[in-house]
Amino acid sequence: MGSSRGVGGRLYNFLSDVQSRGVQAALVTLNLQALAGRPIEEVFLGLADYICPTGGTVDEGIARDAFIETIGELATFGITDLNSLTPEQMNTVFEMYATHAIEARIANDIGTKSISLPSDLKAIERVQAQLRDLIRRGVSDALARAIAATGTITADRVLDFVTGVYELAFDVLQTLGEAEEDA
Repeated sequence: MGSSRGVGGRLYNFLSDVQSRGVQAALVTLNLQALAGRPIEEVFLGLADYICPTGGTVDEGIARDAFIETIGELATFGITDLNSLTPEQMNTVFEMYATHAIEARIANDIGTKSISLPSDLKAIERVQAQLRDLIRRGVSDALARAIAATGTITADRVLDFVTGVYELAFDVLQTLGEAEEDA
């Protein structure tokens, strides 16, 4: 998961800082205090260069794309104000990011032929929907288990379970793809 793991850790650290010290203090730490009071989407877009700096590798592009997709989904999940961000919303933001990152990484693996899919479009759509659901539930469950075990979560723990969920999703996708091909 390369760069996506690091981005996940930085995102979680920022959200934790917002929870513990407030938006203003978290932004000042990053020299982004001008973003205080702005709509959440603008704050997150302003954070993009800190959270996921631009680069030339595929992994960096996957991480940045997942972060941008997360920004686009914030309102869908009712996350509209960093000043009133709840711990549950913080976890939801992270879950959205991790889900997008894992899906994008797997899509890249499909593109490089590391995974083969059936040729039937309907079968591919079924596999994609099953995979998205598996990833989202896997990320949510792993996050909940990590928090239940320690009461809190660190960037290192985030990195570990993102990789674990990716590996699980990769294996499941291979199995689903092979099953659809055999059917």
